[in-house]
Amino acid sequence: MADKRYVADCRQFPSEKDCSLTISGRLDEVVKAASEHAVSAHGHEDTPQLREQIREMIKEEVTV
Repeated sequence: MADKRYVADCRQFPSEKDCSLTISGRLDEVVKAASEHAVSAHGHEDTPQLREQIREMIKEEVTV
């Protein structure tokens, strides 16, 4: 059985940049990549609180 996949869609996060990036993969990969993106593209500080907020907003990927 394949690992579950998760999605962080920047369009679902509050942002002034109108960012359209979508990241998908295993949960740990998505949290890491989305955190790095939040820091590099949106100017957030990489903190445990940021990673927790991102983790709470990530959704399980829906496949058809």
